[in-house]
Amino acid sequence: MGRKRTDALAHDDLASSRPALETEVIQVVARAFDIMRCFNGHNARLGNLEIANKCNLPRSTVSRLTQTLTRMGQLVYLPQDQKYRLGPGAIAMSTTILHGMHFRSLVRAKLQEFAERIPGTLGFVVPDRFDMVYLECARTYNAIGLNSTVGTRISIARTAAGLAYAVALDDTACESLLREMARENPKDARELRSQISPNREFFQKHGYVVSHGRWNPHITGCSIPMWSEQYRTFLVITFGVLSTMYDQKRLHKELAPQLLDVAAAISRMSDSVDGELLVTRRIAQAWPTINQTETTNRGIVA
Repeated sequence: MGRKRTDALAHDDLASSRPALETEVIQVVARAFDIMRCFNGHNARLGNLEIANKCNLPRSTVSRLTQTLTRMGQLVYLPQDQKYRLGPGAIAMSTTILHGMHFRSLVRAKLQEFAERIPGTLGFVVPDRFDMVYLECARTYNAIGLNSTVGTRISIARTAAGLAYAVALDDTACESLLREMARENPKDARELRSQISPNREFFQKHGYVVSHGRWNPHITGCSIPMWSEQYRTFLVITFGVLSTMYDQKRLHKELAPQLLDVAAAISRMSDSVDGELLVTRRIAQAWPTINQTETTNRGIVA
């Protein structure tokens, strides 16, 4: 009888501890991904202290996680530098994902075609937590301004691309993004929140958003979100030009219509790529009526 009661109590204790255990496991996984995001570029080298500062985590926690990620092949330890860099596992995973995104070649060709006509930088970016990440970029040899490359991260809160992504989200998903951002960077969350309402109204009327000097004081950005049926989130086409070369009037009159045409062309071409449908607001008069909260914070970049 005593044994049965003990077993029953142990079972109850285990059941009551499961939610806490699951939360702890989820937190560990989230922290591991945060660490991986710190390595912005294949050649980035970071020590545990640098990672701890970037992630706002205790150094002891970072040390345990980097050791685990190293054993998994996601990181490589460089004893001569006492630092880590991305390992073959992370690179292989990223390569596999990029190879599966067949529409990138379509986007690349169209972006380069547009880039030949303007002295700026164009990009095709995807959301990852509080950043937008370049999947493709294009520029002419004499482009002035931003020097973004594939893999470059830019802030959702302070860029035209991030603003376009945020205003395209439904109210629930947008609010979820802002709350999550406020926990880690209240200033960025306040900055983004202040831009949502006026730019959502502009976007609904014109199909694009513009941001002046919020990421770089000398750069003006223009961006268009596109719905990806495969990834169930918004990807964004964006370009940046020197503000001194294109004032607001000229940008709206000359560049924005061309970018809208590029987005429409990519959307039409994507119909022929199985599962890669990209839709702009001009083609679909209403955005997909789904709850995007999960997609908002998950991102699609490994």
